[in-house]
Amino acid sequence: MGGFEQRILLAEDDRFLRKSAGAMLHRQGFIVMAAEDGEEALRLARTENPDLILLDLIMPKMQGFDVLRALKSDPHTSPIPVIILSNLGQELDSVAAREMGALDYWVKSNLALEELAMRVGQAISTSRDYRVEPA
Repeated sequence: MGGFEQRILLAEDDRFLRKSAGAMLHRQGFIVMAAEDGEEALRLARTENPDLILLDLIMPKMQGFDVLRALKSDPHTSPIPVIILSNLGQELDSVAAREMGALDYWVKSNLALEELAMRVGQAISTSRDYRVEPA
């Protein structure tokens, strides 16, 4: 069901969620890189060029919105689809994330791990049609 060699960057400071979501994505055939803070997420995005980034908003060292802003302002990382995965369910946050270039905004409490893996696969398939590699 998942993608052969599709690489996911999971930026999540909650250790349990990072490990359980990472394991579920791995079982579905994704290569998962994990970051436990915003600075690490930005570094991995720049060096590993993942196919998709799942980005928490509330993280140590660098908040998710700051990471998203940095990713989308860098020509090398701006094509990488970013999905916000957050506990913040306010519509304002969702709208702000999309305006900043996020592909989607998922509220953690509304999402089972199995559904997460399925939706990641769908998001990669959808975003691949629009992604243009930097020159």
